[in-house]
Amino acid sequence: MRTEDFRRHLHSHPELSFEEHSTAAFISEQLSLLGIEHRPIANTGVLARIEGKRGNLSRCVVLRADIDALPINELTGVEWASQNEGVMHGCGHDCHAAVLYGVLKRLQAERDFEGTLLAVFQPGEECNPGGAKFVLEENPFKDYNVVAVIGEHVDADLEVGEIGFCPGKFMASTDELHFTVKGVGGHAAMRSRIKDSVVAISDLIMRLNTFNSDVCVVSVGKVVAEGATNVIPDQTYCAGTMRTFDEKLRSRVKEMIAHTAEEVEYKYDVEVDVDIRHGYPCVENDAQLTYEAMLLADSHGFVVKDLEPRNTAEDFGYYTQLYPSLFYRLGVGRNSGRSHTASFLPDERALAVGEEFMYQLALNILNK
Repeated sequence: MRTEDFRRHLHSHPELSFEEHSTAAFISEQLSLLGIEHRPIANTGVLARIEGKRGNLSRCVVLRADIDALPINELTGVEWASQNEGVMHGCGHDCHAAVLYGVLKRLQAERDFEGTLLAVFQPGEECNPGGAKFVLEENPFKDYNVVAVIGEHVDADLEVGEIGFCPGKFMASTDELHFTVKGVGGHAAMRSRIKDSVVAISDLIMRLNTFNSDVCVVSVGKVVAEGATNVIPDQTYCAGTMRTFDEKLRSRVKEMIAHTAEEVEYKYDVEVDVDIRHGYPCVENDAQLTYEAMLLADSHGFVVKDLEPRNTAEDFGYYTQLYPSLFYRLGVGRNSGRSHTASFLPDERALAVGEEFMYQLALNILNK
């Protein structure tokens, strides 16, 4: 199967995080046709293995691609648009999986390398706490000396043929923030008889906003106050996200959030329930691995772009905590639109670029 056809099949049949049953079955079927050994992992993922013809087979490179989709109604209008209403590959995970498939197809046909190549088609990247966590909980690499874990992500800010790199800390950690403020509701005109949860949660949000800086993001994106023009509700709710690049700062900000909630409780005589759901760690690229990859990309005629750390998050960070790792960005063209939208449509020419670079990178590391 062509890499493009593999991608289009996945795009037509997207599935949400940890529901990728048909996706995993399709990937398994295609790997079987290629004669590639594989097994399930993390319930709805697939772990593949190809052994080289020489060298120490315990020495291993891991390639990873995520496979889950988003809850979006697709509006691209292409023939291979989503057939699953309300679900769309709007983040390019279909492209990631297709690139990995293309690399495995080539490596299986040749097997002209040293060591072992493992490939993870990973579920649940879009959903906290992340599929990578469940993959690693199975300890699938315990029998290997993992010298590199490699992953990529499509990027519509880069043109086709451009590949972006950032050594060191690249993507932020992320935690979900949930707050419920419980007061005493009543008639909006009877101020003396209520404990206003709307005012309290408004103050809480404004206080949280002061935590934002160059090294920390605290944003509230959802607020629920189910009252009326003349009704103050008994309770209100808000939810948001926290991003940092440092684990010590991450812990400190969580303490500050809890203290802020206590201050709001005292000021407005309300109860504030704080629920912080621990999410992905920071993605930290191995510096040497990154620089070697940049040189390799340049030597093969790709345009190397230096990227700045970004506040978006990726569960690939779990791998970077345990193994030398590299996560880079694959240009899909500025005309692709914005990811996580109904019209996002990556330029398929990027598949060949992604496949060739990941193939060369895997060989370069394996044969080192």
